[in-house]
Amino acid sequence: MKILLLEDETMLRNSIEEYLDTIGHEVVSFSNGQEAFEDIKNNSYDLLLLDINVPYLNGMELFKKINEIESVPTTIFISANIDIEDITQAYELGANDYLKKPFHLKELALKINHIKKMQSAKDFVQIVLTKHYRFSKEKQILFYNNSIQHLTKKQLQIITLLSYNLGIVVDFDKFRSYVWNHEPVDNATIRAEISRFRKTLKEDFIVNVKGIGYKIDKFFS
Repeated sequence: MKILLLEDETMLRNSIEEYLDTIGHEVVSFSNGQEAFEDIKNNSYDLLLLDINVPYLNGMELFKKINEIESVPTTIFISANIDIEDITQAYELGANDYLKKPFHLKELALKINHIKKMQSAKDFVQIVLTKHYRFSKEKQILFYNNSIQHLTKKQLQIITLLSYNLGIVVDFDKFRSYVWNHEPVDNATIRAEISRFRKTLKEDFIVNVKGIGYKIDKFFS
């Protein structure tokens, strides 16, 4: 997992980072919340590990600011504070777990492994399209970094058809049947609709197979 760690205690931050690295995680660490926020605006993470009491922008404030611009990744708050109000606020904000200092590093690993298993179960009903894009089969929703992407009816039908046929070229007749309900639209109309859709995406993962149709290649992380 790619993990962002926010912790201002140098020894603890280094210990957590080194431990998580040894068990196979990629960790990017920060000592203050503002620097972490600037990084999150440009990078995606599988998990946020946030100390509550840090300089400039504390863990709770950071969580709220992220939530204003995108869906917040899975988050574990860590703190020496055992005030029930703080713990309650963390869960009300949407935290997945709360870890009280001091804690054993193996306890942290157990929590992360549990979250990883939960995410894997969730991903079972989601189709991974790229590093950032996923399509929910259950909800019929396209996500970018956990943020819902608002699509037109035809765009949703296009992404559904392509997602269900990863690695397979979908020809124009299949688009005509599934998206246009057998209407007598020509190939140029289909190409124009898909071209407009591709321009709205933050990544160009819909591949044009000249003269045949379109596909989305299987993504291997």
